Amino acid sequence: MNKKTITEINMTGKRILVRVDFNVPMKNGVITDDNRIVQALPTIKYIQEEKGKVILFSHLGRVETEEDKAKSSLAPVAVRLQELLGTPVKFVPFTRGKELEDAIDALKPGEVMMFENTRFEDVDGKKESKNNPDLGAYWASLGDIFVNDAFGTAHRAHASNVGIASHLPSVAGFLMEKELRFIGGAVDNPTRPFVAILGGAKVSDKIGVIENLLQKADKILIGGGMAYTFMKALGYEVGKSICEIDKVELAKELLKKAAGKIVLPVDVVVTKEFSNDAKSHISLYGAIGSDEMGLDVGPKTMKAFKKELKGAKTVVWNGPLGVFEFSNFAKGTKELCDILANMKDAKTIIGGGDSAAAAIQMGYGDKFTHISTGGGASLEYLEGKILPGVEALDDDEPCSCGCHH
Repeated sequence: MNKKTITEINMTGKRILVRVDFNVPMKNGVITDDNRIVQALPTIKYIQEEKGKVILFSHLGRVETEEDKAKSSLAPVAVRLQELLGTPVKFVPFTRGKELEDAIDALKPGEVMMFENTRFEDVDGKKESKNNPDLGAYWASLGDIFVNDAFGTAHRAHASNVGIASHLPSVAGFLMEKELRFIGGAVDNPTRPFVAILGGAKVSDKIGVIENLLQKADKILIGGGMAYTFMKALGYEVGKSICEIDKVELAKELLKKAAGKIVLPVDVVVTKEFSNDAKSHISLYGAIGSDEMGLDVGPKTMKAFKKELKGAKTVVWNGPLGVFEFSNFAKGTKELCDILANMKDAKTIIGGGDSAAAAIQMGYGDKFTHISTGGGASLEYLEGKILPGVEALDDDEPCSCGCHH
């Protein structure tokens, strides 16, 4: 990653604008998973130690109406951050104006403040999401240095990342650096054998990822709902299983291009209704009834996947293998977590989204080399796309010996 990082700048006494990704799940105003806050702590603490003035901001959910604002305040996040950080966090319930400016002026080196949800600026003309130049310039005027630590939004050009970066010295925080190093390194310079595992519901979400990984990975294991589109492409009956009929021809092309690199499930757990308590049984592909749907991979598939993973040195996983939200159809995903957690000599990377949620929920949060905090950003990075939020950061100039620090 040839971008400047937080350790390469002097922050003493300076106003440091830090774009974090505190878009955490909340229920009735209570945070249900604080992983994204925890992941941002090293960057915040480092700026405090370096005597910078920490000004944090993030989005939270979609905010399109005044009613949305009422349930999308970052105030509860500031409270949780203060508990985790162990130092005071001043919260300013505005995205611009005198109160925000005065609070920043009053900040002392090492102190932390956070301002309100950047998406509040979307209520009147989507200023944040459409990278309004005046908004980006205004936010940039509040600081001296910009640190982007929000990998989860790096695939979007917003006022709070690309907009600010066009006006200030801009560097990557520790989390951003870690995400780019692990995901980028795994795909562009993997220790081989390199196995990718792709799940989730739709092939259409992962076309670019599959095409990119076919050139990079040694094997691609496919599970989840997207497997049924591939099975249909091979001529199997998939019953009422999720299947993108309009993508069957594309699946045929990908299988042809893969020349044996793609490994598909051999058996599946089927049921007649989409419910956790539905009566289920294991069926081989080719034996799925027209009134049945597959909700998880079967034991023969897991045995085959385990064999393919044996000896792998780099593994990237994106997307669950079944409907993991239903405990009775989470077995394949849980078993995969277990296999990867016990691969001692491999780099194991989860590319955000539902697979990250599943791994954390099932108690495997600390058993992988890296769990990405970005769903869409991880997918686009796995596709080999340039992420605008990363592109906007300052390039790391090589020193006289030609290396990058």
